[in-house]
Amino acid sequence: MPLAVGGVGMGWFDWLKPRKTPDEGPPAPSPGLTHGDLSGLVAQPGPPTPGTVPTDPRVVTTRVPTTQEPATPTVASAGTPASASRAARRSPSSPPPESLDYDLGPFAPISQSDLRAQAGKLTNAWRTLYLFGRTSRIPPANDPRTNLIDRAMVSGGLLTPEELAEIHAVGEAYDRARPDLQVELAKAELSAVLPEQERAERKARKRAEAAERKRLRAEAVAERRATDVVFLGRGVSTQLHDRTSDAEALAKLGLPVLSTPADVAAALSVTIPQLRWLAFHSEASTVSHYVRFEVPKRSGGTRQLAAPQPHLAAAQAWVLANVLSRVPPHDAAHGFVPGRSTVTNAAPHVGRAVVVGADLTDFFPTVTFARVRGVFRQLGYSPAVATVLALLCTESPRRTVTYANRPFHVATGPRALPQGACTSPALSNLAARRLDSRLSGIGRKLGFAYTRYADDLTFSGGAEQLAKVGYLLARLRHIAQDEGFAVNEKKTRVLRQSASQQVTGVVVNQRPGVPRDVVRRLRAILHRAQFEGLPAQNRENHPHFEAWVRGMVAYVQMVNPDQARPLREALDALPG
Repeated sequence: MPLAVGGVGMGWFDWLKPRKTPDEGPPAPSPGLTHGDLSGLVAQPGPPTPGTVPTDPRVVTTRVPTTQEPATPTVASAGTPASASRAARRSPSSPPPESLDYDLGPFAPISQSDLRAQAGKLTNAWRTLYLFGRTSRIPPANDPRTNLIDRAMVSGGLLTPEELAEIHAVGEAYDRARPDLQVELAKAELSAVLPEQERAERKARKRAEAAERKRLRAEAVAERRATDVVFLGRGVSTQLHDRTSDAEALAKLGLPVLSTPADVAAALSVTIPQLRWLAFHSEASTVSHYVRFEVPKRSGGTRQLAAPQPHLAAAQAWVLANVLSRVPPHDAAHGFVPGRSTVTNAAPHVGRAVVVGADLTDFFPTVTFARVRGVFRQLGYSPAVATVLALLCTESPRRTVTYANRPFHVATGPRALPQGACTSPALSNLAARRLDSRLSGIGRKLGFAYTRYADDLTFSGGAEQLAKVGYLLARLRHIAQDEGFAVNEKKTRVLRQSASQQVTGVVVNQRPGVPRDVVRRLRAILHRAQFEGLPAQNRENHPHFEAWVRGMVAYVQMVNPDQARPLREALDALPG
């Protein structure tokens, strides 16, 4: 790269000059040295003056040929004092003296031509470039390339020898301290690396701990799911945490003591997952535990029946046999009670002056899941067991829809007693126990007899009770509503002795009996069967006509044996 003495044509130092502030300004360039000046320097004892001579006054003389042509100064260099001095020394007016090359120390000034010549000799000087850059190191003064640059800077007036000496002294001190600095730097790097390693180790440890917690939780969940039931659907699982049963009350009623869902599963001889599958409540499910179908009502319309699937039917049969059948209903209840029938329900009302009949609207659907759970709670079972048993015995009305080519059974109402489960009649009697108690009380107070067969309510009294019928009906509506039921006003009837008084299909005017139209129909069928055969009388295409005829005769026999005697004789007289 081109360098010039006196600040002219020195591209190497162009980046250094702006570092001087305007106030400081560069130092004045050194004037050209004559032969006499150099001779005086050699003879002068002690160090040279700063800024003009090097600090080391060593002198080595070499002869230069006198026939060499003096260098022609450039236009740029002629304008500087140093160039003028050199031009004066080389002018042809005075013959040049013998040219001597004096080595005045590491920072001796150097001409442009000598700088170029010596720079050309530094063929391997680029290997010292590692000293520059980002190594934070000052190159030593004895390095040839560095020495040449130092001399050029002194010649250009950029730095003084004292400043260069101070700079290199700092570099030497820094080189001496470099090992210690490297040790401290390594320590600093290590101290910076250790927290990173600690953070990485801490993160790895936390990840491992989180994975272990996740694994343990999964195992605990799997274990809990296999041994316990803590959730059975939204809106029905709030009491599954309470596992305290009243063992004394259960033992007094002769009921099995069950406190946890696991006890229920063991009693039903099923696993916990199977119990959860049977009792789980879902608003929309792909599986239904019931087979639904509709049957026509006598009053018009249809009634939806739901028959449980075999697994659920077996569980409900156990609940009926071991729990519900051991709890006696109210004395006024005659429906679905062993030893009682429509005849026992009608018997208290035979020969009364007035008979009042009423009907409860949607009797089974009115007995909801919450009421059924309350029934089991009253028996002494824990809330958890009561919840499980209530879920086994109730179901929501559902409608089958198709979504994404899959059938879903969607609930259209709250869970309640399904018409078709074997547990529904007994549970309805227990749920209506308080209703029966209150209606019996108001009936006794007003002089009426009271019975209930499923959803049919019957009151009867003498002639003096005729004036109290209105008040009785008002109280009936109020009590039924207070107990969560509703009276079907369309089916409310008041019957006097002048009309046919029927209670659950039994005529009670004077004595229990079957309505005359029923007896007449049976008599006609049996009479024609003697000549045409019994199958020929099946004009309504009854699937089991002979069984139906025999059943009707048995029913008449149960209600009034006197009415059934001629019918029985005619039936027995039929051929084959």
